[in-house]
Amino acid sequence: MRFMILVKATQGSEAGVMPSNALFAEMGRFNEELVKAGIMLAGEGLHPTSKGVRVRFSGTARTVIEGPFANPNELVAGFWLWQVNSREEAIEWVKRCPNPMPEDSEIEIRQVFEADDFGAEFTAELREQEERLRAQIAGKG
Repeated sequence: MRFMILVKATQGSEAGVMPSNALFAEMGRFNEELVKAGIMLAGEGLHPTSKGVRVRFSGTARTVIEGPFANPNELVAGFWLWQVNSREEAIEWVKRCPNPMPEDSEIEIRQVFEADDFGAEFTAELREQEERLRAQIAGKG
């Protein structure tokens, strides 16, 4: 099972406050544990939303909205992609994580859809297309 682990933004992260050297080191050690355990597929921090944009879709219209965006606790400051055996395993790993922010923070855990989760609408032809694309992506790494 794959899970997206979302590090929620804070007032500080949205203001561009960088973690301390000690926090970088602590998170680095945690990431090493994830890699050694074979569960970390990807992980990155994100710039504040003041450097981001959103694209709103309404029918065929597209509207670009410049950041920053409100409510930091509803925004994402970083992420991991993990391969684990269960939701409970993902929860246990997150509980071992150092607080990723110098202030109170939250981490959200969301399961990634797999092909079988989509049902009959995701036909064999669409599955083959998806598998070809994933193979091409994997070949670039």
